[in-house]
Amino acid sequence: MKALLIIDMQAGSFTPETPRYDTEKLIEKINHLSTLYRETGNKVIFVQHDGTKEDCYFPVTPDWEILPELIIDPVDVFVSKTVNDSFYQTNLDSFLKTNAISHITITGSATDFCIEATIQSALIKDYQITVIEDGHTTADRPHLNAKAIIEHYNWVWQNMSPTVGSIKVIAFEDYLATENNLI
Repeated sequence: MKALLIIDMQAGSFTPETPRYDTEKLIEKINHLSTLYRETGNKVIFVQHDGTKEDCYFPVTPDWEILPELIIDPVDVFVSKTVNDSFYQTNLDSFLKTNAISHITITGSATDFCIEATIQSALIKDYQITVIEDGHTTADRPHLNAKAIIEHYNWVWQNMSPTVGSIKVIAFEDYLATENNLI
């Protein structure tokens, strides 16, 4: 069994004041992937940042909510996190192990924060990781634009030393062509 992680696709991160790179296409890709995962009996997991200690993204507020354009199904799983790493002090690892899920596909926001931290954590936990190369986003930073940040991290992840687990970075269209049988 596999799981699709959709990390921090929350309204407060996608405002006119906080634009993210290629948001519209990202939402389409995530919706397509989540539909495929559900149709094949695999899990879709939405990870939401609870920024209470940072005085933002309070649970059940408009900023905390998942983007309304994303398809959510009643069978989907929700994980609340308080730091960048989706595994840190959450039930994500125990849920994956309880459901015999060793392969996770990662999408969402932000490439240089929560996506990066979650990938590093999953790798040392020996998961088989697929990163959708054009399935994560971030914002421009003072010293680097979002597109360059995304390209940089895709390169980093492609060149990491493997653990017992592995990491593969693959473009959305290539993933669909080679891995649409998610069984």
